[in-house]
Amino acid sequence: MPISPSLDSFLAGMEYPATKDDLLREAARDGLSAGDRSRLETLPDQSFGARWIIRYHLAQNALADALSPRSPIAA
Repeated sequence: MPISPSLDSFLAGMEYPATKDDLLREAARDGLSAGDRSRLETLPDQSFGARWIIRYHLAQNALADALSPRSPIAA
């Protein structure tokens, strides 16, 4: 699943480095949708130095979900 425009805009406006907790706190404060906050929950517990690193992790998670046996795409 591609990153939503609101999540991409949110990540562009964040100050880095930022931890997963920082991202989740600011996402809640900014009123990011529950779906976008859920995607941020899948990130590893670490500090991120740039937006592209977060986008990389989110893309990895989306690919893993798409290829999982329970996914209709993988079937």
